Amino acid sequence: MENHSTVAASTPKPPDRYLSGIQPSGELHLGNYFGAIQQHVACQTEGNSFYFIANYHALTTIHDGGRLRDLTHRVAATYLACGLDPERSVFFRQSDVPEVTELTWLLLTATSMGDLQRAVSYKDKVERGLPASAGLFVYPVLMAADILAYESTIVPVGKDQVQHVEMTRSMARSFNDQYGAPVFTLPKHQLSKGAAVPGIDGAKMSKSYGNTIPLFLSGKPLKKLVMSIETDSTSLEAPKDPNTCTVFALYSLFADEAEQAELTERYRAGNFGYGQAKQLLLERIERHFEDGRRRFQELIEDPAYVEDVLKAGAQKAREVARKVTDHARAACGVA
Repeated sequence: MENHSTVAASTPKPPDRYLSGIQPSGELHLGNYFGAIQQHVACQTEGNSFYFIANYHALTTIHDGGRLRDLTHRVAATYLACGLDPERSVFFRQSDVPEVTELTWLLLTATSMGDLQRAVSYKDKVERGLPASAGLFVYPVLMAADILAYESTIVPVGKDQVQHVEMTRSMARSFNDQYGAPVFTLPKHQLSKGAAVPGIDGAKMSKSYGNTIPLFLSGKPLKKLVMSIETDSTSLEAPKDPNTCTVFALYSLFADEAEQAELTERYRAGNFGYGQAKQLLLERIERHFEDGRRRFQELIEDPAYVEDVLKAGAQKAREVARKVTDHARAACGVA
């Protein structure tokens, strides 16, 4: 006689499904690479990975159609050049999955105004002077639809995005309870393992701060940026503290422990200038992205291939999103 409890206990747990998106709001930079892209590529070996270019989200800040199309293409080319494999990950453009916008409306009917008013990202953007559009206000609901549409279980985020995942869980529970059906899988956040990357002014590297080093910049433009990294006024002869130096922090992203230790000794010994450290950093950046830079240029010159990759990814994404949306529609009584 078959032991059903033993069979059930031995059933392997399905792999986690990772979901992450990136806005095409500007040229990608070292902060994007070490904070997200590198981890996204690595996650391809850990489970099902869904990565999308959030061009609908970008509409809250970009109101130029030609520029948005170009930035979207460049983000896609960057990810592919950095090693994202469309055969191992589902890589697509947000706007190619209309089910997500349909789910956004369904979720809005189960989301309280109070929850949206408490969204830190909304308040932060308003404080920074961004127009307070309705799109910006319901931004967390579109993000929740992005997550829930693909039955995501793990959402890698930075600390500033944890609230969005918690709001997603709240919306999913509210919808499930309101319609008495387990439509949505509740995801969990996973704090990104990506490094904190300082900009050329020492603050967090961010397009909004204008302190970035673009990912595939090279030659004289790259040298000009690296040499402009802010440092203190410590003289050439005096010892220096690597722990407070932006140049050292950036160099450490490219160096192993032994190389970091060697440079630390040079800092503390004195007779080692910031200009020399910047030159070492420049060489590391040039060498690290040499292959990716070449591949990126090839992809920029082959937009048809990039478009095919995004369309194929969207088809895979829609297969999952359609099932979830159909379930949600049935629960609501609109199907």
